[in-house]
Amino acid sequence: MTPGGEAFSPVAAGTHSAVGRGAGISAATMLTIYLVLLLAIPSSTTIGALGSLGRPSMLWGLVLLFWWMLSRLQARALTSKPVSQPVRYMLAAFVVVVLVSFAAAMLRGQPADQISPATTALLRLASWSGVLLVAIDGISTHADAAKLVRRLAIAGAALAALGLAQFFSGQTLLDWWGNIPGLAVDASGVATRGAFTRASGTATHPLEYGTAVVAALPLAITAAVNRGFRNRASRFAGWWWVAVGVILLASLVTVSRSALIGLGVAVVASLPAIPRAYRWGVATLGAIIAATVFALVPGMFGTLVNLFVGASDDPSTQSRTAALARVPEFISSSPVIGQGFGTFLPRYYIFDDAWVLLTVEVGLLGVLCMAGMVLAAIGSAIWAAHRSPFDDTKAMSRGLAASLLTIAVLLIFFDGLSFPISAGLLFLVTGLTATMRTIAASDITLVRASERAARPDTDVTGSVPATGAGAVTAHRVGEDRQLPDSLDGSQALTRPVPKRRQS
Repeated sequence: MTPGGEAFSPVAAGTHSAVGRGAGISAATMLTIYLVLLLAIPSSTTIGALGSLGRPSMLWGLVLLFWWMLSRLQARALTSKPVSQPVRYMLAAFVVVVLVSFAAAMLRGQPADQISPATTALLRLASWSGVLLVAIDGISTHADAAKLVRRLAIAGAALAALGLAQFFSGQTLLDWWGNIPGLAVDASGVATRGAFTRASGTATHPLEYGTAVVAALPLAITAAVNRGFRNRASRFAGWWWVAVGVILLASLVTVSRSALIGLGVAVVASLPAIPRAYRWGVATLGAIIAATVFALVPGMFGTLVNLFVGASDDPSTQSRTAALARVPEFISSSPVIGQGFGTFLPRYYIFDDAWVLLTVEVGLLGVLCMAGMVLAAIGSAIWAAHRSPFDDTKAMSRGLAASLLTIAVLLIFFDGLSFPISAGLLFLVTGLTATMRTIAASDITLVRASERAARPDTDVTGSVPATGAGAVTAHRVGEDRQLPDSLDGSQALTRPVPKRRQS
């Protein structure tokens, strides 16, 4: 019963979500549309009449923010107990710091050509916030989270396949986008390093492409190990390993030191999500793919080795080192809140480090809030992996945490927040990682309610308690999942959990 006396009624997982189900469209669908716009459309493509504000993924993120705000204003029936989300507080703190920093920058006065980029940066942040908030509040069932993890893995594999086609053909294969009326495309061609093409997929830069590909690897491995998070056997289960292979192959031929470091981070971070029985299999698959690449692509092994052996003499490495020495100079005037989000243009200095640039623009306070948001999301996933009684929730939490950690580490090597795909994935994966806390809390409630229902001293005519089967049914009914340790909770899943008989 609620404090006001209303009873919670069971809601099927197929129709329940914290955001938007009543309108006939789910948060999972809305986020899938965002994912398609983010990865399927070249990042350099904009709606011509809107200029830099016309990126489809950015506009859809603003739609998500508006949709989330409308859902907050509507009266909704509670179907599960609210779960505290530290990520939401860290996002709010980061937004406040950004707004204060922006206001201070405008009060100091800015060159005319600097105001528009700063305003655009605020809109980008609003778009990213919409994605994160819909993920946290809209994805509250295991079924929806599994859908998005599967789709992220598939999207990463598709992007990797496009990158492989670019690597072997030496062409972008995306020139036809410029023929679509109303769209503006900044076609820059393919980049090269040595004798090899540096694929970029639909991204604007090879590093952005590498980030998207290696971030999808932990999710693809987790999906492969868990048969796509489906309980029933499927003849398509083996295709998840194909996706893993494609991503591994594409990562090896990125001809990028940063992408290879990210690949190492992704593999190591994925180990907790991989059962011991599968670890040697994954390692063998990786070794076979690496040997095949080095055997069939002459010069690739030497090129990759030289990326690390000659790193100290590489211009990009020297630029990053020199940039760190100049950070105190740029933050000295405003070390706490920075120069202003989006106001530090490349004409002043180019930082190949998103965390350093963030420190310059929003100060120590802003970068601490952003780092806190990422760490809070990873902490929520670790909490879910330890507390949930369901193996698939544990695995999904660890896979998402590994993906988020990979993105956060790769931001050290380039200004990832200035690139649509890397920034969009950062906030999307952060939101999904954080929402595992909600799903794990529902898992715990499910088991407790099932245990109560299985007790012999119960009255089957009782109503549903506020933190019992109302939350359970909304979370699990329709997902065709088994309770752990042979705990039979079928009664709790098909009817209200009974009250204890009063003596």
